[in-house]
Amino acid sequence: MAARDPALIFDLDGTLVDSLADLRSAINRLLAQLRLQPVSLAEARVMLGDGANAFVQRAVEARGLAPDPAEQARLTRRYLEFYNAQPVLETRPYPGVLESLERLDRLGYACAVCTNKPKRAARALLEALDLARFFGAVVCPEDVRNRKPHPDHLAASIAALGRDPKTAVMIGDSANDVRPARALGIPVVVMAYGYSLEAAQSLGADLVLERFADLEAALAEPPWSRAQSKIGSD
Repeated sequence: MAARDPALIFDLDGTLVDSLADLRSAINRLLAQLRLQPVSLAEARVMLGDGANAFVQRAVEARGLAPDPAEQARLTRRYLEFYNAQPVLETRPYPGVLESLERLDRLGYACAVCTNKPKRAARALLEALDLARFFGAVVCPEDVRNRKPHPDHLAASIAALGRDPKTAVMIGDSANDVRPARALGIPVVVMAYGYSLEAAQSLGADLVLERFADLEAALAEPPWSRAQSKIGSD
């Protein structure tokens, strides 16, 4: 089957999978090693979004530490050791993700993942949750000079599918997904259930969905208006 327009570029954490509990467990193992108090799920949630190094920095700074760059790098490596050892204990796809990806795959959509999660963890997670089979590319920070929200990361994800940006849609949950899509001039869908600290409707996406299962229908009815109200909120 020929690849169908548009190519679909997905964020991972907060869009396809809910990984907050496992991310929090890994950071709390690091904090325990430093004899610092653990972070709650609510605290961890507001620290996510910009990759492992930023997550670690925010967590230790919240507990009163201000590591120099060398120490920060060491802490991030240690955190990743903890996380890579157990990345999928509690992580699960959001409702409707597996079924929707199966339908989109049958319809011939070309799909990629564009994530700030390190490659080892991203690939392990996708394999463990039986999601890897749906993606022709998984583009991580190690693969690009500039990661999200820089448009280079999104552009590389589209190119990895052999597609033109004019035939792509970004699907994410935060400003880090909207900003590169806007820079490339492509449509962007935001999932309202994700990890964004800002209200989904305020991010400037073309469409906000409450349920992943509504994506297939939304893709069948472009163009979208930024003023369009949420669908799937019943």
